Amino acid sequence: MTLLDLPRALPVPTAAAVVRALYPLVGAEATAEATASATGAAVDRADLEQAVWLRLLERLADRGLPADPARWVRDTVRAEARRARRTARRERPYRDERAADLSGCPERAALGADQRRVLHAAVDRLPGRCARLLRALLSPGDPTYREIAGELGMSQGSLGPIRSRCLGCLRRMLAAEVVAPELRGMER
Repeated sequence: MTLLDLPRALPVPTAAAVVRALYPLVGAEATAEATASATGAAVDRADLEQAVWLRLLERLADRGLPADPARWVRDTVRAEARRARRTARRERPYRDERAADLSGCPERAALGADQRRVLHAAVDRLPGRCARLLRALLSPGDPTYREIAGELGMSQGSLGPIRSRCLGCLRRMLAAEVVAPELRGMER
């Protein structure tokens, strides 16, 4: 529901004026309530604000403006925070549902092997220093920068900038190999 969905009996400028007037109060109250609940179940400030605005729009559509809007905002923020805490305390994770282990999936293994083969082939086509550096970074032993620098005879501080330039070169090379999408529709 938005301000545009309100019945025509309530003028939209009045509702917009109410929203503008209550905006700072709703934000402050939601922040204070979310901060106060730091010791208990977590309550998100943005969720509180959203719930209060929804309640206000529902109230404007049904019964019109509250007699004391500031008091109504305070009471509604506190009620929504209590509801959110109660819900958070009652929620429990599923115990017997496990995430599917896709590492043993033959399709995923084949796809991963193919992607690694394409990457290593592209790295091998890079110019001298770049190919050696990226091969060292991609090695299964997961060497540190110090080990790579010693192996390649480079200073450890220059590995980062060189790696960045080499990855940029690899990115441009792979982008050039990607097939351009076909034109759709009528061609001229």
